[in-house]
Amino acid sequence: MYTLATMQDLTQKISELKANFANFAGSFNLHTKKDEIAKLTAESTDPDLWQDQEHAKSLMQKLGDLKKEVAEFEELTKLVAALTEFSQKEELKDDLEKEYNRAVGLLDKYRLTTYLSGLYDEKNAILSIHAGQGGTEAMDWVSMLYRMYLRFCERSSWETSILDMTPGEEAGIKSVTIKVGGRFAYGYLKREAGTHRLVRQSPFNADKLRQTSFALVEVLPELSQVDLPDIEIKDEDLDWQFFRASSQGGQNVQKVSSAVRLKHLPTGLVVTAQAERFQEQNRKNALDLLRGKLWLLAKAKEQDTKKELKGQYRPASWGTQIRSYVLHPYKMVKDLRTRVETANCEAVLDGDLDDFIETELREVKE
Repeated sequence: MYTLATMQDLTQKISELKANFANFAGSFNLHTKKDEIAKLTAESTDPDLWQDQEHAKSLMQKLGDLKKEVAEFEELTKLVAALTEFSQKEELKDDLEKEYNRAVGLLDKYRLTTYLSGLYDEKNAILSIHAGQGGTEAMDWVSMLYRMYLRFCERSSWETSILDMTPGEEAGIKSVTIKVGGRFAYGYLKREAGTHRLVRQSPFNADKLRQTSFALVEVLPELSQVDLPDIEIKDEDLDWQFFRASSQGGQNVQKVSSAVRLKHLPTGLVVTAQAERFQEQNRKNALDLLRGKLWLLAKAKEQDTKKELKGQYRPASWGTQIRSYVLHPYKMVKDLRTRVETANCEAVLDGDLDDFIETELREVKE
């Protein structure tokens, strides 16, 4: 929140905002986006659209994202125009300052998308959290991180669905995989991949000793075969296993073998999917997970031999600790890459990750 002491300061800031917005507006391609909306809207009326539900869902999501983006841009356009018109009205200073701050926030949000120029940054994300060292403590930590990311996705107006979940033996979650649906979901979340460390008093023993727990976060883009023409998944390279689901999904998944475990024989990669009621949907989810992991593996191998990226690419592993969450003996969440930190741990664990994610995106790009 900007607090400006004088009307002259505010008038100057509004003038700068107008110039900055004009520079941005030229690259927004409003007409192109409206043309795309019209095209997608026409396609959405096709009576045969929902015969391919995955394509239909993708089309409707893209249409919704574009409509929201254009609506926010038009709102910002009107806001900047109003600020400019009334920028000399001393009696409106408080209202102008409030609206100025809102406009700056919207413009900053758009600017951030310019950092999301990676090949798959606009894609949906597949986010997995796995318990590491710490036993029950670590599984409880996974459940805390799971809630944190769900809250962040809610704040971002993204849809989430569980692809796979394995509960902890005593408490918490051993591992969970969710799909995050929304434009730039992968671009925003990809730098969350790595090890997250928690230090706190243990709620699981009478002495309440200080305990350190670890959880691994993996983030993949949701990719189709069209996105990865060079990565071929052959039927003969796949070992399918089916079993009864052990997590949520209702009575049906407990009675039939709807859960899927898929092993890719050439690489040894194994993925599971069990959240859906029907085996066919779990098979598709497993293939999507495998496709993303094969892409990540190819990317890692490429980076081993070619260091062309300015920001080092680091696949998620136990040696890549990115953030520390300390709840005892003091309170502090600190990103070990950007040094961004806050003592408001409750807000972070409630999904307020904007400062951490945005700073990381900017520093990697710069």
